[in-house]
Formats: sequence, structure tokens, C-alpha cells
Amino acid sequence: MRAFVINEYAHPSKISVTQDFPEPKAGPGEVLVDVYSAGLNYFDILQSQGKYQVQPPRPFVLGSEFAGKIADNSPIPDGCPFRRGDRVFGGLAQGAYAERMAAPWQNLMPLPDNMTYDQGAGLFVTWPTSYEALVGRAELKAGEWVLVTASAGGVGIAAVQLAKALGAKVIAAAGSPEKVDISIRYGGADHGVNYSKEGWQQEVLKITGGKGVDVIYDPVGLIRDSLKCIAWKGRALVVGFAAGTIEKLPLNLVLLKNISIVGIHWGAYTKFEPSRTPVVWKELLELFSSGRAKPVVYPETFPLERLGDGLVALESRKTWGKVIVHVREPEGAQARAKL
Repeated sequence: MRAFVINEYAHPSKISVTQDFPEPKAGPGEVLVDVYSAGLNYFDILQSQGKYQVQPPRPFVLGSEFAGKIADNSPIPDGCPFRRGDRVFGGLAQGAYAERMAAPWQNLMPLPDNMTYDQGAGLFVTWPTSYEALVGRAELKAGEWVLVTASAGGVGIAAVQLAKALGAKVIAAAGSPEKVDISIRYGGADHGVNYSKEGWQQEVLKITGGKGVDVIYDPVGLIRDSLKCIAWKGRALVVGFAAGTIEKLPLNLVLLKNISIVGIHWGAYTKFEPSRTPVVWKELLELFSSGRAKPVVYPETFPLERLGDGLVALESRKTWGKVIVHVREPEGAQARAKL
């Protein structure tokens, strides 16, 4: 089968698709999934170079988020709710950039009828991260002000939509006028600011009537700068460090403004709080099925042979929304959402 295999560590732009990688075999509790679309993530770039905190033994197939269908020849383990041919989405540590993968059925979710494979391929990492950050960690309330940095990216634009669906007032912050516009047009943000301009925090304070924002959602590494426009008793969510620098924060501001710095590590919930995972997914699937939240997919999708190009575009911040690779061509009506 075709797969994007890491035999030796290298930048993904230097790796070609393997045409004859062995097909996986399902182990206990696993099903076989025919992968149609897969979501690109920044950590894929690190993992292919041996720079990520989780490095499986080589060779391994890169990629963690996917959407597809249960293969026609898949075993169906006891207790598994899925049947052959069911549309699903999910995530694993590795293996998504291949035509077929073996996955524990507990790692799969039913793909809502109103979603395409492309939309489903970017759900598993970004959306529960954003939801639990806003709901579980920041305890966001309707009517509060939320500032989302890197608001046009895959995680950011999900946070914008979720905050709006939860009744918040959202300020999207991005590094260019074009990405601010995308955050408003596709994400539904109420306001936008360009954080490449000096003094952008004053614009946030003006928008909020001098109060500042109640919640900061930051996946890029702008907590320090954002604390200049946080409200009394505000909550600053540390979601990631996409800019590459781990910040050092002035703790005197934490004291003086009576604020909280809150982390979110969704990947650790399966170990430390597994009971929370189905609760988050139940609430998210209800939002998706109702149409109150809808994944935003970058208009240019990449075939598996051009996966390296897609990851380079993601790395250079030329993209917005969720970037998708097509692993297989969809089969007519099976791939289309029921509109």
C-alpha cells in the first residue's frame, strides 16, 4: 500500500511516498480503516525529524488524524459499535498517512452525516483540545470576552467557533489582515486585531471598553504579550508554543491582576482523567450535528504524494483552517456529507 514512511529522520519535504509498504493487520480490539483524508499537524514536521517528545521506533508511518471507513475485510471485535463500511474519524500516535491503518475501535468516532471526510480528518486533536480548554479549564461563561491568538490556524479557528457557540464575545488575533478577515468570515469572530502591529493590546482594551478579556486562548506563545489586555480574574490558557519559544512570564502580573495561568494537555486525559473524554466528545458531536460548529478546511488539499508540500505550507504559516491530505479518492456518495 502507499504510505508516508519514516525510515530515516529527515524533513518531510525530503521524504517520498513508499508505494509498497505492508498492509497492517488488526490486533486484539482493533479494526482496519480505509483512510480517505488525513489532517496535517505541526508536530508531524518535528516527528519526521526525530525532534518530537514522542518518537516511535523506525520505520513508522507518519500522521495522527484521519477520516475514512471501516474496511470491508475488517474484523469486528466484541463490544465494537461499528460495522464494515461505517464512516469514522479518529486519531492515533502514528499511521494516518497510509491507505489503510489498524486502530483500536475506542479511538474512533462516528463521522456525522453532515460532514465530509475532509472535514472529519481534522477533528480528533484540535476540537477536543479547544473545547476542554474553554469549558473544562477556563470555565468560560456566556457573555465573557475571549481573545484567541493564531485565530486562523486549525486549533485557533476551532476555538473561535466554540467560544461563539458557547455564547462568548470573541476577539480574533492573527498576524496579518488576511488571517484576521478569515477568522471573522469563517470562524465567526466578533472583532479582529493584527498582533504584528505594535500596541495591538490597546485595541483589545478599546474593544472591551477598557475591561480587557476574561479568557486568553493561546496556541502560539503570546501569553506574555496578551497579559497586557487581560481582565481582573482573567484566565490565560497555555495551549502550545507554535512560535517555537517557551515563554517566561512575569508572575508579578499574575498576582496584581488576580489572574490564572492554566494549561491544557488533552493527550494526557486518557491517562489521568479518562472519564472526561466521552463527555467532551458527546458535547462536541452534538455541536457538529446541530451545525452550531463546522470544521474549516484550507481550500487547497494535497494528494499523498505532495504531503511534504502541505507540511511546508503549514510550517511557513501560509495556510489557515485545517490542512488536509487526500490519501484515497472518495467513492461517490460514501464520501459526501448528507446535505
